[in-house]
Amino acid sequence: MIESVLVANRGEIARRIIRTAKRLGIRAVAVYSEADAELPFVLEADEAVLIGPANPAESYRNTQAILDAAKKTGARAIHPGYGFLSENAGFAEAVTEAGLVWVGPSAEAITAMGDKINARNLMQAAGVPVAPGTTDPAHSIESALEAAEEIGYPVMVKAAAGGGGMGMAVAADEVALREQHERVRSFAERMFGDGSVLIERYFPRVRHIEVQILGLADGRVVALGERECSVQRRNQKLVEESPSPALTATQRAALLEAAVRAGEAVGYRNAGTVECLFDPTTGEFFFLEMNTRLQVEHPVTEAVFGIDLVEAQFRVASGLPVEVPTESSGHAIEFRVNAEDPKRFLPGPGPINTWVEPTGLDGVRVDSGYTAGNVVTPNYDSLMAKLIVFGVSREEALQRAQAAVAAFQIAGPKHNLPFFAELLSNEEFLSGEYDTALVSRMR
Repeated sequence: MIESVLVANRGEIARRIIRTAKRLGIRAVAVYSEADAELPFVLEADEAVLIGPANPAESYRNTQAILDAAKKTGARAIHPGYGFLSENAGFAEAVTEAGLVWVGPSAEAITAMGDKINARNLMQAAGVPVAPGTTDPAHSIESALEAAEEIGYPVMVKAAAGGGGMGMAVAADEVALREQHERVRSFAERMFGDGSVLIERYFPRVRHIEVQILGLADGRVVALGERECSVQRRNQKLVEESPSPALTATQRAALLEAAVRAGEAVGYRNAGTVECLFDPTTGEFFFLEMNTRLQVEHPVTEAVFGIDLVEAQFRVASGLPVEVPTESSGHAIEFRVNAEDPKRFLPGPGPINTWVEPTGLDGVRVDSGYTAGNVVTPNYDSLMAKLIVFGVSREEALQRAQAAVAAFQIAGPKHNLPFFAELLSNEEFLSGEYDTALVSRMR
């Protein structure tokens, strides 16, 4: 097992990785920006290094500053968490070239799956179902119009290099496609440095379901169940649950098998997620993308499988075997507690005056990045904490979620706990028969 690790991230995921590292006897080093000096992850690490100002480009995305911190502290491995540099192949290469252990998949796998068009083509070749779409970038509006004519409207216009629900738009006809193609192309150029655009079939009613995979040190790829991620705003997830209430046993088996094939196609090692669209009308599923990192929603998989995925990551990176559970039990749901207003979901940062997590409740876990007295700044993602509930059944998990949401107290920044209370009384969500348009119907 590696003896020390630098966590190249912040907030709740840094704190969560540090917690497992300390349990395993691994010395945990934190890096932090000037804006984050008082956050819990900095105080809980064995050692912490200031790497720059609040601007992520000068701190959490600053490769050289992170490598210098690893050298200064003697850290022998780097865990990137999610976001920032976690899916940056150049950073993964720089880490290994510096003689450090990279706790993640290879740079080659990150590169292969980082471009949506290339990933689609690889998956199709591996026998993984993909939605009808372009096999080459639609650089011009003429090529986009030609593709849409062949696919059939409406179509989804996507930034090929995008991620996290960014750089996506729906076009219902030629007029809309002309507008959205240019908008997505220019956004992608500005945000990702790559203006390549993918045209793909748009599904008006669809569910977003993903599979947790783990590439082991011995070369095998295994699947640890699926997560339902259809409660979204602006194509970004708010609630995830496992198992999905939408799948039959036959559909689940086919989905997991396809996810394993996807991982095998790129020689995947460490934790990753294969994201798919599921058509509840036809029962078909299609590959969406692969996230070559640990997901925000990994705790729901941990709850139903009884595994610590961060420990598994450390073990794979160390070349050690992992005891992989073969069966899941119960039901888990995660709620992303964000500093945003619960109606329009616009960011609402500010000082935290009150922070009381639900305690003493069965089946409740909170992974938080803040506490009372901290300040949520506008420099980073609005995620403050993740509320995870577990029950022997979905019904019990929902009941525990209602109690936990009611008991969670936050004052200061805006927060979306009132939305979760509303969601937990919504008949469509409670029935389990919802799709990715649920939040828009609620609003």
